[in-house]
Amino acid sequence: MYEVRRSGLPLEQAKKAIIVIHGRGATAESILSLSSHLNLTDYAILAPQANGNSWYPYGFMASDEGNKDALQRSLKAIATVREEVLAAGIPDERVYFLGFSQGACLSLEFVARHATRFGGVVAFTGGLVGENLQPERYSGDFKNTPIFIGSSNRDFHVPASRIKESGDLLRKMGADVTIKLFDDPDHTIREEEINWVNQRIFL
Repeated sequence: MYEVRRSGLPLEQAKKAIIVIHGRGATAESILSLSSHLNLTDYAILAPQANGNSWYPYGFMASDEGNKDALQRSLKAIATVREEVLAAGIPDERVYFLGFSQGACLSLEFVARHATRFGGVVAFTGGLVGENLQPERYSGDFKNTPIFIGSSNRDFHVPASRIKESGDLLRKMGADVTIKLFDDPDHTIREEEINWVNQRIFL
């Protein structure tokens, strides 16, 4: 079982919900602290906690075999949180996903495997998971779901080439993808990214 930390409105009172996913070595509390910078006042905010603070053991572009079992468990954990949100009466079109780093990769991987019209997806430094992208893993139609991916143009962990490749695949699945690559070496979430998603996704 994965523990889920909560903030914002209780699910039964909220009209929107966001599932926020922390990065490697971080915690649910750390990603929840980001919510104070986002326009989430009327959202239920749910943050699952990874066992051992990591969603899968190796880099997101490592051998598929090495990450396979842990990745499947982590994807199932996100699916369980989504099911709880849906059961509370909040439909997918008002369900949002946000992650940073490893959490951003997991967010993108989850929505691509369950593509439908979501409220929006925010990936702060992330791309689809796998040694090579395999489009046959993914199915569904995003129906113009807004997806934002922001990162350094030379991030040590997430190559810009994989971000662009991920964006192309998500667009082919019907997503409205925006990619912003910043000319700095920082593995971080920038104020410009926060402002962009507040103005265009968290309305």
